[in-house]
Amino acid sequence: MTPIQWTYLIFSIVIVLALVFDLGLFSKKNTKTTLKTALWQSIFWVGLAILFFGFMWFEDGAEIAISFMSAYLMEKSLSMDNIFVFILIFSFFKVKEEHYSRVLLIGILMALVFRAIFISVGVVLIARFHWILYLFGAFLLYTGYKMFTAKADDEFKPEENMAYRFMNKYLRVTHEEAHGKFVVRKNNKVYLTTLSVVVMMLAVTDIIFALDSIPAVFAISQQPVVVYTSNIFAVLGLRSLFFLLRGAVDKFDYLPQGIAIVLIYIGLKMLADYFIHIPVYVSLLVIVFCLGGSIWYSLRHQKK
Repeated sequence: MTPIQWTYLIFSIVIVLALVFDLGLFSKKNTKTTLKTALWQSIFWVGLAILFFGFMWFEDGAEIAISFMSAYLMEKSLSMDNIFVFILIFSFFKVKEEHYSRVLLIGILMALVFRAIFISVGVVLIARFHWILYLFGAFLLYTGYKMFTAKADDEFKPEENMAYRFMNKYLRVTHEEAHGKFVVRKNNKVYLTTLSVVVMMLAVTDIIFALDSIPAVFAISQQPVVVYTSNIFAVLGLRSLFFLLRGAVDKFDYLPQGIAIVLIYIGLKMLADYFIHIPVYVSLLVIVFCLGGSIWYSLRHQKK
């Protein structure tokens, strides 16, 4: 087997065992996830990503390993926007806290399937039409600019979400209390409950964010192994990050600006790739500096 094939094999084994471990020890049905549990879950998933980074360095070389870590940090930082929107969705539908963990798990697993499809399509397109990377670069420049100049009142409105409107219009949905069930039967007809609507909204929301994050990862590396593994590690750690940061997510007021600068840098890097090759470790340093600096600035200068 080639080193890349070994990496895929070890990665698959690690993810399956990690999910069994996470779900078996940390997650129980219809129970609230405490801050302590969320902290241990986050340490578990981040530590696993760091160990995999070390394995990639040994098996595939320094460049691929650094590309993986850069892509992982990029995905992890963009997850902060996901968490803020997830909080709004749960609040809007008044989901009970004991159902958070199960709803998040199903929504995130669905998002993984959609992301795998997006990445596969992207790999094929880039292999056949290399110039599409320049479109990705222009798109990231536009996204970064919009994110940097966004106003505080441009907030996500759950009632305008496409999944919510589609399900209410074309499917049988009931908003009555369902006691944690995803489907109920009334008058010999099956109805989707509010939890089903929330799961679909979480998945659709992640797809929308993936439109930004996946091109950004392709800008860091076009190696499928880097794109797949960094995405899966970042998304699987999203549930624990939600519980860890849901009470403090509004403390990072200037993180979106830090992410926006990173997106603009990556967009410029893609557009300039024909003329100049920027080493991957430079991208890693830029990502760490911008994200760390924006978090530090947010903690020192709270908005009123």
